Amino acid sequence: MKFTKMHGAGNDYIYIDCFTQNVENPRFMSRKLSDRHFGIGADGIVLIKPSVIADCFMDIYNADGSRAQMCGNAVRCTAKYIFDNKIKKSTILVETLSGVKTVEIIKKDGIAVGGRVNMGKPILSGHQIPTRYGTSIVKNEKLNIENEIYEITCVSMGNPHCVVFCNDIEKLDLNTIGPLFENHEMFPERINTEFVEISDKNHLKMRVWERGSGETLACGTGACAVAVASVLNGICSKNEEVTIKTKGGELKVQWNENNNVYLNGNAIKVFDGEI
Repeated sequence: MKFTKMHGAGNDYIYIDCFTQNVENPRFMSRKLSDRHFGIGADGIVLIKPSVIADCFMDIYNADGSRAQMCGNAVRCTAKYIFDNKIKKSTILVETLSGVKTVEIIKKDGIAVGGRVNMGKPILSGHQIPTRYGTSIVKNEKLNIENEIYEITCVSMGNPHCVVFCNDIEKLDLNTIGPLFENHEMFPERINTEFVEISDKNHLKMRVWERGSGETLACGTGACAVAVASVLNGICSKNEEVTIKTKGGELKVQWNENNNVYLNGNAIKVFDGEI
């Protein structure tokens, strides 16, 4: 099987061209290939498939074999793969389980190096995210994690996110608290959790615990959720670009007046391989 290893801000996946190949058991394959000691090593696998309504369909599986609905970093890399190998278009349409995403290709010397993605409108309803909070907007709600109370804001960007504003995120033991958030009873489909430190207006630092993958170097949908939560909490302003620093690099997000969220970041090919 041939594959391409790519990353967006360090959020790395193994991309498999299913225009020409077939993966019969993607859940098993993702667990096997994602292992960083006995496999290739990645946050999961992405199957790039034909689509009848877009340039391709992006099918994502996390490192634990669970299926993901959407990934903002992976969608940029998928668009880069299509641009590099299939169609030289300035705008690539990628079908996902969260709908069709439009990716404007960012080029340098004719090479695709990143993308600006229309991530669509955020979902703020507690029921639709989904959470078990009954409020229309889950903002500054209390969450008890082993007798410590956290204030959280929840957003869905096609997948559920819990945003926690706190101080000195580098001191957090994510390997301990991450799974407690992910599997909390208030989140019926588990949750991705972003821990956010405010640097200054429109500049934030983020660490993320992704359901099914653990701590990752970046999360595109998570960065979008953080930007939306920052606006809801009066930290940042709508229509202004927010720079979010992750362990893997910077992502830029804008929530505009039409309620669409735009994500801007790199898309880097690491290598091609065969296994």
